[in-house]
Amino acid sequence: MSQGSVHEWGRVDEDGNVFVRTADGERPVGQYPAGTPEEALAFFTERFEALAFEVELLEQRIRSGVMSPEEALESVKTVAAQVTDANAVGDLAALTARLEALRPVIEGQRESRRAERVQKTAEAKVSKEKLVAEAEKIAEGNDWRAGANRLRTLLDEWKALPRIDRASDDALWRRFSGARTSYTRRRKAHFADLNEKRDEARVVKEKLVVEAEALAESTEWGATAGKYRDLMRRWKAAGPAPKGVDDQLWQRFRGAQDTFFGHRDQANAELDAEFTANAEKKEALLVEAEALLPVTDLRAAKEAFRDIADRWDAAGKVPRDRMKELEGRIRKVEQAIRGVEDAQWARTDPEKSARADDMVAKLEKALADIEADLDKARAAGNDKLVADLEENLASRRSFLEMARRASQDFSG
Repeated sequence: MSQGSVHEWGRVDEDGNVFVRTADGERPVGQYPAGTPEEALAFFTERFEALAFEVELLEQRIRSGVMSPEEALESVKTVAAQVTDANAVGDLAALTARLEALRPVIEGQRESRRAERVQKTAEAKVSKEKLVAEAEKIAEGNDWRAGANRLRTLLDEWKALPRIDRASDDALWRRFSGARTSYTRRRKAHFADLNEKRDEARVVKEKLVVEAEALAESTEWGATAGKYRDLMRRWKAAGPAPKGVDDQLWQRFRGAQDTFFGHRDQANAELDAEFTANAEKKEALLVEAEALLPVTDLRAAKEAFRDIADRWDAAGKVPRDRMKELEGRIRKVEQAIRGVEDAQWARTDPEKSARADDMVAKLEKALADIEADLDKARAAGNDKLVADLEENLASRRSFLEMARRASQDFSG
């Protein structure tokens, strides 16, 4: 046997038989009669290296976690069987040991995935309970638009969550589905009732439109405007009719209103044009009236104002936007004259003059009595009483002066 026919993990005999060394001894792995012993060993060593490369790839895949534990374990078994019976020359026991070392790794991944599933299941249960609680809250409310949209979103979220244990999952689903069913039933009933009310409103509004259109050509401006206000109140009280119908009825109703009020505005505009000349007359009368102020001769001012007032009434109506201004100015002159007249009457009122004279007489008598008491107190040397009487006397004299001036005003 030549030196090249021996390998660390195998050998080749004179007949070209190749053997691999194992812990249990040698075992034949094949023949290579066509070449040299070195070529034979190289051929079966390359087989070992290919097998070692496969083991290395399997290690990488398993440790990276891309394979499920079940898939990884099955792959380890398959490759281990290939290593055990491999027709290759190399350290097959080392490969087997590397494969066996993967089993604890796989078991650790299995436990990790199991714990992860438990956690995700717990989280899914909490999430589903929240979805159920929100769905039940929506089912108790009356938000028919946003509620329906939110329930659809909740259903999508439910479907995206993993299943939990069958009993809990079924129980939560029954509550969730029941809330959706209850909400949908109440929502349908609401819109059915709404549709019925809208049909009733349509009948009412159709009648109101007929009434409104019948008034459109009226020239009784005040009375008809009041009737339109009443029709509008009844229109609002009727509530909405079906959408398309409601818009059409409103256009007819509003059209009738616009026709009437357009005619009224045109008529008022024509009247305002006629009344412009009247306003010019009244502006001239205001110049005369305001020239009476301030009043110096009450009788002459009253006579002049009566004449102006007669001509004011005869001048007729003025445009509505001038009415407040012009009436305010004439009333101001009238009130000024009346104020002077009232003041003069107050000064010459016989009853008030008599009361003023009586007050003066009473105050004069009271002063005489106090002066007499003061002389007695001084004679008696009663300084305290003297001081009190002097203070009282000064106060009464002040009142007497005021009363005398008032009496002179009334007598004047």
